[in-house]
Amino acid sequence: MKVIDFRFRPNTPEIIDGIKNSAMFKAACKAIGFDARKPQPLEEIIADLDAKNVELAVITGRDCESTYGSPANNPSVLSFCKAFPEKFAGFWGIDPHKKMAAVREIEYAIQELGMKGIAIDPYLAHIPASESRFYPIYTKCAELDVPVFITMAPPPQVPGAIMDYADPRDIDRVARDFPELTLIMSHGGYPFVNESIFACMRNANVYMDFSEYEEAPMADVFIKAMATTISDKVLFASAHPFIELSHALSVYESFPLTEEVRAKVMYENARKVLKMNTEK
Repeated sequence: MKVIDFRFRPNTPEIIDGIKNSAMFKAACKAIGFDARKPQPLEEIIADLDAKNVELAVITGRDCESTYGSPANNPSVLSFCKAFPEKFAGFWGIDPHKKMAAVREIEYAIQELGMKGIAIDPYLAHIPASESRFYPIYTKCAELDVPVFITMAPPPQVPGAIMDYADPRDIDRVARDFPELTLIMSHGGYPFVNESIFACMRNANVYMDFSEYEEAPMADVFIKAMATTISDKVLFASAHPFIELSHALSVYESFPLTEEVRAKVMYENARKVLKMNTEK
């Protein structure tokens, strides 16, 4: 079966070192034993994606310079996409605190650099997704007809990040204000699982992945919804290298899904969100 991985970061030495030494994730990495993750050269990563039938991997950027002082990782996203444009799709990270500079950056990233969407992290920006500083970003993305990828689960040990900034009810508000804008909740808004599911059920423009939390408490609710009410709204995402791609694939293989639903989750829903051609 063909696969599109909607949350993937190549585990090159530079990326692994950058994550481990990040002001945002340094403590979290220690807590989960991330130091043991094995880096690989990019060519080896591509071969591994091919071997696992991953047709495309989405790499999301992150810009939290205003709150954490870390430079955006967008240059690495661009370099991966330039090196293997047939294998990687990039989403440009945007910092809402940069105001109109951020809005202008969206247009440049989409129209000049060929990015497929933009990525934001409300919990790292320390404001909810429905806060006014995000609205010019949503407006520009709706104008350009590109999706917004929203990280919606604050991992443990991240300084300054609180759960209120990752509440899916904020996505519900944004979806109602921007019905033409495609919104993707990454990590499923955990632990607000029911709210995330209902946001997808009641808004035609809201999708979600449940990366990193498929084996966590309350995952059974997500699995049931994925198999039934939101089968058209779930995107497979591994969160590699935090979760090994091979492990994520095996977890999804174990889910009790029909072949029709499995094809949607692993591949077809992502093609729809990315507006890929229906024929390959």
